[in-house]
Amino acid sequence: MRRGLATVVALIGLTGVGAAVAFQNETSPTPEASSAPAPDIGNQSAPVAEVPAAPKSAPAPSRQQRVTPMKDRVAVLGLLNKRNGIWRDLKMHPGQAVRVGDVIVRLRACETTAPWEDQKLTGAFVQTDVRGTDGKWRRVFSGWLYKESPSLNVVEHPIYDVWPKSCAMQYPETGPDTVSAVSAAPSRSSAPKSGEGEPTPPETPSAESSNPT
Repeated sequence: MRRGLATVVALIGLTGVGAAVAFQNETSPTPEASSAPAPDIGNQSAPVAEVPAAPKSAPAPSRQQRVTPMKDRVAVLGLLNKRNGIWRDLKMHPGQAVRVGDVIVRLRACETTAPWEDQKLTGAFVQTDVRGTDGKWRRVFSGWLYKESPSLNVVEHPIYDVWPKSCAMQYPETGPDTVSAVSAAPSRSSAPKSGEGEPTPPETPSAESSNPT
C-alpha cells in the first residue's frame, strides 16, 4: 500500500517538472531570436530639426526703381488766353486735369532729362479740350510739349496756348555708365623714375688725365 502511494507521488512530481520545462521553453526566446545582433545605437544619428534658411537679401533697386514714379511727379504748365492776355500757372500731378473757363488742360506725363545727359529738356504730355460756341467740347491738342524747344510741338489754337514750365522729379546721382573719378584715376606707377636704379656709368678720363705730362 505504501509502495503504491509512493509511486503515485513520484509520477505527480515528474509530471510537474515536465510542465515547468515546457512552460519555460514557450516563454524563453528561441536561439535564432536571441542570437540576432542588437542594434548599434551609437551609430544611429538622432533626427535634427530643420533650420529655416536665412531670408535672401532683397536685390538692389534698379535704376528705374530709383527714379521718381510718374504719379509722384509735379509739373507746372503755363496757360495763356490770347484774347485778353491773361495767363496763369497750373500745378498738377500726371493724371490730373484743370478747367479754366472754356478750356480743360490734362497732364498725362512729365519728365526731365537725366543730369548726366548732355541735352537738357523738360517735357510734358498734355491734352487740351476747348468748348466751342455750340457748347461741345473738342480736343484741340494731344502730345508732348518741351520747355527748351517750343518749336518742336505747339498748341495751334487761336485763343489758348499751353506750355510746360517745370517737372519736379529726381534721378539717381550717377547713371549706368558713370564711373567715379577717384576709382577711375590711374594708380601711381611703381616703376622707378628716370635715373633711379640705373647703373652709374664709368667715369671717363678728363682731358688733363688723358694727356701725358
